[in-house]
Amino acid sequence: MKLPFVLLFALVLPAIRAQIPHWGPCPEPAVQSAFNLKQFMGRWFEIAKLPAQFEKGRCIETNFTLKIDNSIRVVSSEILKGELRKIKGTGIIEDLKNPAKMGISYSYVLPYSPYWILSTDYVNSALVYSCTDILRLFHVDFAWIMSRTRTLPDATVEKAKEIFANNNIDVTRMIASKQQGCEKTL
Repeated sequence: MKLPFVLLFALVLPAIRAQIPHWGPCPEPAVQSAFNLKQFMGRWFEIAKLPAQFEKGRCIETNFTLKIDNSIRVVSSEILKGELRKIKGTGIIEDLKNPAKMGISYSYVLPYSPYWILSTDYVNSALVYSCTDILRLFHVDFAWIMSRTRTLPDATVEKAKEIFANNNIDVTRMIASKQQGCEKTL
């Protein structure tokens, strides 16, 4: 019986180190109603985020492409130490009745992680949230403010933070992403 718990702990430990765990299960924020997956596809730039161990560079962006089988090709990139780094993954709609709740995996051996679109206008900005429950005792979460351009007005960023906070998502540690000097991206 100890082995499954040890295995679970080993898989979750990297995420815990990267984030501050919060007591209790993940919040259940409202997601974008009438979400249109096709309109969401394309290039998104990271404007602000909760710090994440797997994102250390600058000029972070993600490109989403709908595939023939209705899965999503996900290509994320960043510039780290002057070098362009890319990672490819797959996204899926886990529940066709609620397409704003996607799952994304960058590995064949790991399960899909939640990638929930809380709000988007499709042409300017999107608010994305991901959370992993650990035995319903605590959770680690990620939140991103994304844009179709490398900048957003401060008022838009502040409104986005309010939306997260109104959904019981702690964004007090949210930091601005660096989107300067981004000649080598996707």
